[in-house]
Amino acid sequence: MEKVQQLNIGLIGAGVVGRGVVRNLARNTDLIAERLGVRLNLKWVCDKDKSRLKNLPVPASVLVRDAKVVLDDPNVPVIVELLGGTSFARTVLLDALNRGKVVVTANKALLAHHGEEIFAAAARNSANVFYEASVCGGIPIIKALREGFVANRFPLIYGIVNGTCNYILSRMTAEGKDFDEVLAEAQKLGYAEADPSLDVDGGDSAHKATILASLAHGFWTGLENTYVEGIRHVTKYDIEIASELGYAVKLLAIIKTADASDSAPIEVRVHPTLIPRDHVLASVGGAFNGVVVRGDVVGETMFYGRGAGADATSSAVIADLADAALNLKCGSVQRVPAFVAHRLNARVRTIDDVESRYYLRLTVEDWPGVIAKVAKVLGDADISIASVLQREAPESKPGHPPSDHVPLIFMLHVAKDRAVRDAVAEIDRLPVVKDKTIIIRVENFD
Repeated sequence: MEKVQQLNIGLIGAGVVGRGVVRNLARNTDLIAERLGVRLNLKWVCDKDKSRLKNLPVPASVLVRDAKVVLDDPNVPVIVELLGGTSFARTVLLDALNRGKVVVTANKALLAHHGEEIFAAAARNSANVFYEASVCGGIPIIKALREGFVANRFPLIYGIVNGTCNYILSRMTAEGKDFDEVLAEAQKLGYAEADPSLDVDGGDSAHKATILASLAHGFWTGLENTYVEGIRHVTKYDIEIASELGYAVKLLAIIKTADASDSAPIEVRVHPTLIPRDHVLASVGGAFNGVVVRGDVVGETMFYGRGAGADATSSAVIADLADAALNLKCGSVQRVPAFVAHRLNARVRTIDDVESRYYLRLTVEDWPGVIAKVAKVLGDADISIASVLQREAPESKPGHPPSDHVPLIFMLHVAKDRAVRDAVAEIDRLPVVKDKTIIIRVENFD
């Protein structure tokens, strides 16, 4: 029987995910060793916050508060960085790579902001970075793109990559509640942070979209080139009307090319999207994630599961540790490189040039001729109208006079984003329009 080797690991950052890694490694350490022929040994667990180091299933002798102790240990070839943030975490990660250590990280913000520098450091030092846990928690989407679909180009990747937003939109849909009410409940239940901006304004999804786009297309697309729009402006009324029209509203990350050639520009965008109610992603509810990958060889595949949480994310971290252990065991640290830059002349298409269909909700005075005025602006911009839906004025609040403003919904055919936004800006200047028009893009992914 093959002798089981031991791999020493230094874990830096004992927050929710870090504690999950420690707990789940302790629980399944024998099982993992049987499967790998390598025992994953936590030699160090580090956090500057002493309270986070309490009640962990490891000997007290492995607990330290100074990351330098972990990094300086020549007998620790693998560092797990679970600090969060982009400052000290970047210092730790680059320090580890410059020493030739392997790094496992769940830090999506760090990779989105500094991925190009980090992957270059890994290549320069013949080290490696594993980052499965940075996108969609326990869903193995990184490994699939990097290894399972190596024979494919990717004309389309799209999905729900933020559980908080999906929970909020799912509750709004199921219960007819307003955004603010559901957000407050999500915060009480721990599904949303006290400051929810990173989630509800789309930043978290943009980090993940940037990582996926860069990995799938072989060049660093850049966070600054990812178009981002959150869900604060989506109302229960929009969700209700969308449902009447046969759609569900989801916050999607969309990575798309016009064709499968290496010269085609890439779209990387995050925004609320109307998708057909019978689409598989429309049924992804609560805090779950779902990602669809279309490969030019494999066709369409879907990944579904928990996108966050201590257990789901720690499962991905431990899977990366297993890959690192097998690489080191076989003497091939960079068997699968962290990132391969193979498209040197590629570019990202700006949102101005993106083409989509659109849902517009206007608030207008209830006068004859209003539809004609709006239609003229759209027609002058060569934007084709698919359908128009007019509703009675919504019920006014108690003690207020009846409203003479009514919602007016336009569904548009395919048009360029810039043309639609310019037309809407002109529409909003019409005297009959009484509030800012809501724009939601529409996709069916045919």
